[in-house]
Amino acid sequence: MNRKEFLSMLGFSAGTLTIAACMGGCSKEGGSVAAPNVDFTLDLSQSANAALNTNGGYIYSNGVIVAKTTSGAIIAVSASCTHEGTSVQYQSNNNRFYCPNHGATFSNSGSVTQGPANIALKQYNVTVTGNIVQVKG
Repeated sequence: MNRKEFLSMLGFSAGTLTIAACMGGCSKEGGSVAAPNVDFTLDLSQSANAALNTNGGYIYSNGVIVAKTTSGAIIAVSASCTHEGTSVQYQSNNNRFYCPNHGATFSNSGSVTQGPANIALKQYNVTVTGNIVQVKG
């Protein structure tokens, strides 16, 4: 193989790899997958969890966003937007989760209410016993 053939093949190989990487990234949503086998507890008497003592407050724990709605219910969904993996925020005044990266919104149950995301956030089961919140799913 001469130098010209070598450089030609090298360029072709690099181009092929670049195209493959682009197509792989464009063919699916870029968000991270929800954590499997979630099972943790939060003690509402600890200062790290104090935001959950106020309606509209929220915290992040173990890849999950746990929020207290304006009506006082505690809910939990995966913290990463299914579009590109940015951490969602809870907007209690709108009863929704919001991604500040591209504006996707999700209901309190995690379903998509506005794109660009088109996959729901995973919803977790929440049990409250006294000051202890258990999140499972």
